[in-house]
Amino acid sequence: MSTTERPRILVVGGGYVGLYAARRILKKMRFGEATVTVVDPRSYMTYQPFLPEAAAGSISPRHVVVPLRRVLPKAEVLTGRVTTVDQDRKVATIEPIVGEAYELPFDYLVVALGAVSRTFPIPGLAENGIGMKGVEEAVDLRNHVLEQLDLADSTTDEDLRRKALTFVFVGGGFAGAETIGEVEDMARDACRYYTNVKREDMRFVLVEAANRILPEVGPELGKWGLEHLRERGIEVHLETSMTSAVDKHVVLANGLEVDASTIVWTAGVKPNPALANFGLPLGPRGHVDTQPTLQVKGLDYVWSAGDNAQVPDLATGEGAWCPPNAQHALRQAKVLGDNVVSGMRGFPQHEYRHKNMGAVAGLGLHKGVALLFGKIKLKGRLAWYCHRGYHGMAVPTFNRKFRVLADWTLAAVLKRDVVALGALENPRGEFYSAAAPVTAAAAAAAKAKAEAAAKAPEVETAASA
Repeated sequence: MSTTERPRILVVGGGYVGLYAARRILKKMRFGEATVTVVDPRSYMTYQPFLPEAAAGSISPRHVVVPLRRVLPKAEVLTGRVTTVDQDRKVATIEPIVGEAYELPFDYLVVALGAVSRTFPIPGLAENGIGMKGVEEAVDLRNHVLEQLDLADSTTDEDLRRKALTFVFVGGGFAGAETIGEVEDMARDACRYYTNVKREDMRFVLVEAANRILPEVGPELGKWGLEHLRERGIEVHLETSMTSAVDKHVVLANGLEVDASTIVWTAGVKPNPALANFGLPLGPRGHVDTQPTLQVKGLDYVWSAGDNAQVPDLATGEGAWCPPNAQHALRQAKVLGDNVVSGMRGFPQHEYRHKNMGAVAGLGLHKGVALLFGKIKLKGRLAWYCHRGYHGMAVPTFNRKFRVLADWTLAAVLKRDVVALGALENPRGEFYSAAAPVTAAAAAAAKAKAEAAAKAPEVETAASA
């Protein structure tokens, strides 16, 4: 960490808002005008809309993330967490990945912590559930699903086989519907290479507490999406919830009980709970309360945006808040960056206003729904093209755009890769199995030698006596 007498702009979080805001500030700032410091526990930003495709193997996981140090070469990037912020002293406490925590002073603060999975006190969920907020979880889900197919193809135990081929997804929003659509597509392709596994043997279950899925695209397209998933053999249970997942035995509120080796949780998000230690005004659901200028209310040197902020939606009207999606995050980050530079120079702030351009969702290869400009409704292959086109342009940096396009092009020509790399979860397991017995034998021999050496003086003493 460098020390400087220049003003410090501290950006807490290297996600969508943090990355784009830092880039905007560095672009607008004069040379040497301030130091931009970005703090995040990961050294990369994850483009979350691509996680379902990464879980299905349509995109390489490395192409879903953007390295912060490469994209922000003029910024100071610290890998760690901001645990507390003292607004009176303008000091943040940084907890690095390794080592002691330390204090970092700042002059201007950007809060872009984002959101975490919204969970409930359901027995067995923490032990058996798989989230979909990070690329690590997407990779784990892909490997896990393919491993279940391997297990089912190789076992003669019908109960174990049935459990391995049952997949439960909780949450029918974008994340849940897209993930189950992509994973079912992958499993359908993969089962062609298995002798004892057919699509009819698999059971996919989607659980949603509301009375419809995909609310972001409206009731008509949501209904089409529901019918489409059911036509593919996916069970969809609306107006119900999961009450238990102990020992991977799933119990739903509507009375359904099923053993499932795969339980995926995508039932919404909530603001990062660390915000409670930042000394900021929070809304009723834990979001940072901001003005239309993205300045935090009561603090003219602090800005916030994205999933952790409660931003007034001026384009919709009084009392409306911007929904937590990539479309708003990208545009808020640019306005935020401009306002930070303006605030540093004493210029007026600009209000954030953006009319929703619509929503797109992919439900597997060549399948999707799209609502464009609030009027145009598309479904099927054309909607899927819109989904890929929009996110292909929105993913940060030309480097990642090109790599994602290359992945899609190769996937159109070659067959889907269905290799499970389950050993990634415990990469040292095989080496440990080989080394542990040798190490144990060596330790036993050393112990025996030490014991023999300890007894030797006693024998000599007895002999002399």
